Amino acid sequence: MASNRHLGRIVALQTLYEYEFRKQSADDSVDVDEILARNLARYESTIDDKDFVGSIVKGVIENQDDLDAKIQPIAPEWPIDQIARIDRNILRIGLYELLYQAKIVPPKVAINEAVELAKAFGSDNSSKFINGVLGTAYRTLVEDKTDDSSATN
Repeated sequence: MASNRHLGRIVALQTLYEYEFRKQSADDSVDVDEILARNLARYESTIDDKDFVGSIVKGVIENQDDLDAKIQPIAPEWPIDQIARIDRNILRIGLYELLYQAKIVPPKVAINEAVELAKAFGSDNSSKFINGVLGTAYRTLVEDKTDDSSATN
């Protein structure tokens, strides 16, 4: 199952990218479920864990405001709306996995997968940017929380 999760993340990224593009283009007919179903249908025989892909897409959309609010102070010189759409969605996926899927996705895997998506779909500097932002997010939002909770026990 883990071997096709990378492809699942690619499908999630494609879905989120198209959804955001169409939404920002004032496409009233945009339906994330339709986009996801169409994208998953292309890989029907390859992706076993469709629920994993759906949970990323739904989770990112449901928590987008929170994710964006957490990304902004980590990358203050880049307002969220000025980050390239592909990088913005990769950051959201990576941060979503770090914060909300830690029980099923180890932090190093979440960051590495996001960096790999950036290498494949982003610009020349995207992978470094993604790695830096998610590395800082891990240290400030995940690691510090773990340290705080273990200190009180």
